[in-house]
Amino acid sequence: MTVRVVPLQGCHLEAAVELQRLAFPPPFDEELLWKAEHLLRHIALFPNGQFAAETEDGTLMGTCSNTRITEDNWSAHQNWDTTVGGPFLTTYDPNGSTLYGLDISVHPAFRRMGVGRALYRARFDLVSRETGLVRYGTACRVPGYAPHRSTLNPEAYIQEVVQGTFSDPTLTPLLKMGLTYLETIADYMEDEESGNAAAMLEWKP
Repeated sequence: MTVRVVPLQGCHLEAAVELQRLAFPPPFDEELLWKAEHLLRHIALFPNGQFAAETEDGTLMGTCSNTRITEDNWSAHQNWDTTVGGPFLTTYDPNGSTLYGLDISVHPAFRRMGVGRALYRARFDLVSRETGLVRYGTACRVPGYAPHRSTLNPEAYIQEVVQGTFSDPTLTPLLKMGLTYLETIADYMEDEESGNAAAMLEWKP
């Protein structure tokens, strides 16, 4: 199946909001999912940093949201709210050096079809061509941690994933795509499956 990546636009919003609920079901906190007003704000702030993946007939397969943050903000490696400024992205800086990945959502019916990889290619391509960007960076949730909660803390689990002992459904594919693990952020966001932690990753051209 052909995956076509295009800029996220107003015509995508209804499907994109519904996609969030399909991609991040409970126990993920519904309050953390994008609403239409959030996505409209992202498009207004940074239109070339928001992507949609479509089939040839225009069916929405996936989306991803991104922002730009300063070097100091990236280097601080703080929690989600402090780093991105909440769902309205109040820390967005048009001259920021880091393309910061906020989320990636793939419809369950289109998983394992290259949708996520196509959206990541779009992110990497943007870093390579956009003036002032030096990296793609993100904080990756680790939903595979939940079964290990009684024996490992999140950082120990993430280290095992990085070393290849465990496979995590979110972190492992990103490592295979060439992102580099930097550190674990405790209390990154309210995320029961991940023990509220996240793995900080970066990719440089």
